[in-house]
Amino acid sequence: MHPFSYTRVSDTRQALAAGSRGGRYIAGGTTLVDLMRETVERPEALVDISGLPLGDVSVTERGGLRIGALVTMAEAAADRKVRTLYPVIAEALELSASAQLRNMATIGGNIMQRTRCTYFRDVTAACNKREPGSGCAAREGFNRTHAILGTSDSCVATHPSDVAVAFAALEARVHLLGPDGKGTVPFADFLRRPGTTPHREHAVQPGDLITAVEIPAHPRPLRSGYLKVRDRQSYEFALTSAAVALHVRGGVIREAKVAAGGVGTVPWKLPAVEQHLIGERPSEALWAAAAAKAADGARPLRHNRFKLQLLNRTVERQLRIVGENA
Repeated sequence: MHPFSYTRVSDTRQALAAGSRGGRYIAGGTTLVDLMRETVERPEALVDISGLPLGDVSVTERGGLRIGALVTMAEAAADRKVRTLYPVIAEALELSASAQLRNMATIGGNIMQRTRCTYFRDVTAACNKREPGSGCAAREGFNRTHAILGTSDSCVATHPSDVAVAFAALEARVHLLGPDGKGTVPFADFLRRPGTTPHREHAVQPGDLITAVEIPAHPRPLRSGYLKVRDRQSYEFALTSAAVALHVRGGVIREAKVAAGGVGTVPWKLPAVEQHLIGERPSEALWAAAAAKAADGARPLRHNRFKLQLLNRTVERQLRIVGENA
């Protein structure tokens, strides 16, 4: 680990000032500290923001949900408002990490976490995300856990967050506070596909502070849930996952929100699946036909072709689970 300075701030003004000087924000530290130990990250200054007043969960005036950036994963998963309005968020959080990590890690840090690609974390391997222009060892290496959607010649690493998949499905917005004031970014634009610049992973500018994630109000009743497929049931990242929310009225699907994880370079919204569902009556045939569109545009590699079928089956199963209760 390389030497660094440490500053603890007590208000957002101090945080922004330190961030604008190049300081890296840290709260739970469950990702950044690991990367510093492995010398993947080498920040010169850390700014501890864990004392800022960003730890509330509230219902918005329009009936949506606002989750403060410093709410821990465990707190968000247990919150009655989260569990009542958007169970998919609570389920995604409960299927993430270990209990110890969920007690430390924050919502803001979770959506900012970096890939678990082994080549990214091995400083001796070629990785455009870690060292632009060095190449991508994963493309010709062992790529079983890597992405099949949103990939490029420069990067095939998946985004590891589970709750980010739920946020993508629900079309959340990320609230930011920066030197130029407040702003919001649609979640669809918050995390960036790699393209030719995989080292540019998100829409946060230097010095910007994430203050909250807001989920808009959706028509009620709304049934939602999260399904995660992994190599083992204990702490493990997804091979595939599906976040589904359905609004059914009069026996017809009026609104559908679907996203997948474990298969994309970012949490992957599935508009073709959603469009196939809207206006239809729930049925076994419908779930299968809609799910068949989940892997449209996929570009599998040598070791991860199995994800094509697994993704379709995961989406179909979760559509059925949610649809039967809608």
